[in-house]
Amino acid sequence: MQHIACRCKYQRPRESLRIAIGAHCDLWFCRTNPEADLATREDIETYIGRVALGDRAAFAALYSATSAKLFGVTLRVLNNRAEADDALQEVFIKVWRAADRYQTNGLSPMTWLITIARNHAIDRLRARKKGQAGLDEVAELADSAPGPEQQAIASSARAQINDCLDELPKDRAEAVRRVYLDGDTYQDLADAMQVPLNTMRTWLRRSLIKLKDCLSQ
Repeated sequence: MQHIACRCKYQRPRESLRIAIGAHCDLWFCRTNPEADLATREDIETYIGRVALGDRAAFAALYSATSAKLFGVTLRVLNNRAEADDALQEVFIKVWRAADRYQTNGLSPMTWLITIARNHAIDRLRARKKGQAGLDEVAELADSAPGPEQQAIASSARAQINDCLDELPKDRAEAVRRVYLDGDTYQDLADAMQVPLNTMRTWLRRSLIKLKDCLSQ
């Protein structure tokens, strides 16, 4: 199976996502690749294994093969196409970071990916409904076992996270805190800081990369 290129020839308006997976690499992927349905379980397992080694081409192929189904998962939970797009981008950032944990968790590759997508979408729904009466019902949807990203966050001391946030420019640190700790949406934050939505997304992607590097030291 051929890997898709950094520019997807099947790209349609509003059906591509820009996923930051490295300081010098922004890849565009597409959910409309007609080859996506041809990927087998073995293909997906191979992609995940290669992603764990930092293979960007395998990451592109994994996105092409699975993003349509994972978008369906986030859309069913969030019932908002724009928010589901944002959630899908964040899910693949999590997959890039957690790929090395796949082989030991006993799940099929699609079950593992769907679990990450579903739990992340539920987390966003919780944040959106924070303080509302329906929050307890939403919480019942979540899997009892923490997802890969939740485990990583739980293992990091909050003091270290705060120290690393302090190394970011003040506005970038505030953006990360409000979106990923306080539950603000990208749009709300962009409006509050009076910047375009795409600028806010870029700030957050680059800030998360710097934060990850700091936490790994």
